[in-house]
Amino acid sequence: MSTEQAFQAQALHQDTLLDKQNVVGVAVGYKNATGENTGDVAVVVLVEQKKPLAALTAQDVIPKELEGMKTDVVEVGYLRAQQTARDRYRPVIPAGVTIGHYKVTAGTLGAVVKDRTTGATLLLSNNHVLANSNDALIGDDILQPAAMDGGHLPADVVAKLERFVKLRYTDETSTPPPVVTPPPTPPPTNPPTNPPTTNTGCDIVSLVVTVANALAALLGSSQRVTTTTLSAGSQTAGGIAVPAPVTGTALAVPENRLDAALARPLDASMFSSNIQTIGVVSGTKEPVLGMRVRKFGRTTEYTEGNITLINATVNIAYNTAAGAKTARFVGQTITEAMSQGGDSGSLIVDATENKAVGLLFAGSTLATIFTPITVVLSELNIVI
Repeated sequence: MSTEQAFQAQALHQDTLLDKQNVVGVAVGYKNATGENTGDVAVVVLVEQKKPLAALTAQDVIPKELEGMKTDVVEVGYLRAQQTARDRYRPVIPAGVTIGHYKVTAGTLGAVVKDRTTGATLLLSNNHVLANSNDALIGDDILQPAAMDGGHLPADVVAKLERFVKLRYTDETSTPPPVVTPPPTPPPTNPPTNPPTTNTGCDIVSLVVTVANALAALLGSSQRVTTTTLSAGSQTAGGIAVPAPVTGTALAVPENRLDAALARPLDASMFSSNIQTIGVVSGTKEPVLGMRVRKFGRTTEYTEGNITLINATVNIAYNTAAGAKTARFVGQTITEAMSQGGDSGSLIVDATENKAVGLLFAGSTLATIFTPITVVLSELNIVI
């Protein structure tokens, strides 16, 4: 059976599957039998914990097939957005080390990038690392090391929040996600007087993986796919067919394509494009099933893993100034476990060619979640 058929089966059955107890998501991957990859493309149902049939009601049992496609059940555990090298780096700050908004515990500096229009040097990480899950203001202070790692105002301020893609939560109207940019006049240069806090960011942000629509990574975040049939505009990536975008009806639940933000360094010469252990990244690659990738992050430092699932939709619970909220993401990629809290914002890099593949923003002890890098570069108008 083909990948196209798997995408179609997802679209038809995702809501029913997600209503089952213990199911936290659906994606496309290879079916495993007795721990071995069979090479057969399957609809993969993600559960927080595998349970024996005797512990499930008839309504909660996963069918062995959907629309003729084989299914598989994968335990992914409790997934959460992640934040927690941790040192103060001077005079040169490499990528892969601790950084964060002054009210966020800690995250990772993913990469030094360039504004596509102005050529300005900028710092890339997550919204929940640099923009405090929407609760920050443009011009806010960014610390290295982050607050959890001993960063203090004003001594450790190394950058100012430049812009971020605003997270849209499930209790909001489904509209396109705005990119929050600087005001026409420069923001105040005086550092905020508020002390750092730890009641924000990824330290207690949880997520569950729901359903991956084959077109989600290519669509505007207020749209959904009404068909997964391949058209003349279809693309392929590593042998995996990706349907061309099809515009359908607006979702009742707003969708996000990325959790990302940029900071402007106070002194660009302080920052190196070198990622700890990995080196300088050149070019980009699309994520495909089975690809070996790596990253360097604040908490677990250098790790590697294989991409296991593609085109996943992700629901994330955030702690915000207004309380707990949930945001839905589409078009995400899942790997084997290769991160922990504090690694949010790490750049995911191809293991063989040093090409950027994605931006890490969530995970658990069983899996890691990232956004394809092409989405990040396009939405933020940057190059790497």
